[in-house]
Amino acid sequence: MVAASVCALTLGTPYVPLHRLPGALLDADSTLSGIVVGELRVPRLVLALVAGACLGAAGLVLQEALRNSLAVPEMLGVSSGAALGVAAPLVLSMSLPAAVQPLLAIGGAALGGGLTLLAAGLGRSPSAVLLTGAAVAAALQAALLVLMVMADQLDLQLIYRYLLGSLSARTWEDVTGLWPWLLVAVPALVLCAPVLSVLRLGDEDAEALGVRARRARFAALAIAVVLIAPVTAVCGPVAWVGFLAPHLARWFNPAADAVRWLPWSAAWGAVVVAVADVPARLALAPVETPVGAWTALLGVPAGVALLRSGDRRPAAPRRAAGSGAVGPGPRGVRAVSLAPSEKEAR
Repeated sequence: MVAASVCALTLGTPYVPLHRLPGALLDADSTLSGIVVGELRVPRLVLALVAGACLGAAGLVLQEALRNSLAVPEMLGVSSGAALGVAAPLVLSMSLPAAVQPLLAIGGAALGGGLTLLAAGLGRSPSAVLLTGAAVAAALQAALLVLMVMADQLDLQLIYRYLLGSLSARTWEDVTGLWPWLLVAVPALVLCAPVLSVLRLGDEDAEALGVRARRARFAALAIAVVLIAPVTAVCGPVAWVGFLAPHLARWFNPAADAVRWLPWSAAWGAVVVAVADVPARLALAPVETPVGAWTALLGVPAGVALLRSGDRRPAAPRRAAGSGAVGPGPRGVRAVSLAPSEKEAR
């Protein structure tokens, strides 16, 4: 994250050496480098970190709630619905204030996610939710294509760049517009994290532990919508960050649970977007490419590699009850399996 932040603030035109970066930040209104760094590069970097953290956390919430490591916002109709809610007024030439765009994105994301759960039988089967979500996402993307056909040439270029996810020309106003939604989503996310670990056990076990699985899954989807929709309203649907970040969090700490994975998933999401934004801004300079194209190019192969490496990891040895064997447990703790007679004596 530090390396990506330094590259984002120093590289480009004009080039600002690292030792002159503090001076450029202090002289944000008096020099060209200060204006570029303070008014363009810093808000773009902050937006990349915040957007990546929201998408990474939302990806983990969806994967844990649906018990499927392939559950991502792009395959559940959430991102497509949010993009449709923002793109439709643009094509229809409806002049709306910028503050309304997050509401439209939340409405579209809730529509896409709600259709997915309703069509899958109110979220009863996680596999059915995932397959139905792919169909709903395809239908919403078809609606977006119809809008693109209706748009004129100028609107078409704007919609095309928006649908790929872009951080170009973002300012402090775009960053400050996300904070009210984060104040709602972050406390709900903290409260939701322990329930995700229970949902991972399965619906029957969760019901036995006092968690209503169907309602908990709806609540998890609502939290994911509040995390994804405002980011999509500002940046567009930045693809596959919600897929890669949770897998990175699990790969580096496979023995943890959802409570411990959640902050790391948010951190890895921020890293992925910040790293991808560097080539998006500089690879074809002076032309900027959408950051969503780079997250997809980097995220899909890396995610598949993480899945394959996770499958190849040797499983922890399981011992039958009553064997009396002693073996290594998590975090190096030795686990002892007692025989029935020993348990009764204890």
